[in-house]
Amino acid sequence: MKIKVGIGYDIHRLDTGCKLILGGVMIDFHKGLVGHSDADVLIHAIADALLGALGLPNIGQIFPDTEVWTQNLDSKKILKYAYGMVNKMGYKISNIDTVIIAQEPKLSPYLDKIRESIASMLPVDVKDIGLKATTHEGFGPIGSGEAIASIANTILIFDKEPKP
Repeated sequence: MKIKVGIGYDIHRLDTGCKLILGGVMIDFHKGLVGHSDADVLIHAIADALLGALGLPNIGQIFPDTEVWTQNLDSKKILKYAYGMVNKMGYKISNIDTVIIAQEPKLSPYLDKIRESIASMLPVDVKDIGLKATTHEGFGPIGSGEAIASIANTILIFDKEPKP
């Protein structure tokens, strides 16, 4: 059996007047993530983990922030692209494991909804999606509430012959 492992990471600055979207779920908070797209750090990290496992360019190269067509891009489209490449190359997702690093807001009330949201975007059972939230213990830009980051790992297993 052929197995591939990928890791992804993303960080975005927090600011007032922006929406806070994590894993496709709107989080009620007085600040949101700043970015060229919708700045969903969790989806960005997952997409980069999927692409990285396949040895493909990262989302910054595929969806550059210098292009008008990527302005305000819904990150679900980025994840759909990444999964499309997984499928095209003949793999399936075995599992995804993620961490959101945020001093605030407290994310525990949202974790199940976020996991369900991710599962609805990918052919992955909710039980195969790990999601943790942690703080940065007051240290650095994340700890001072200036940013949120996310890390994702994925395991892909060879499922079938690649599509042409």
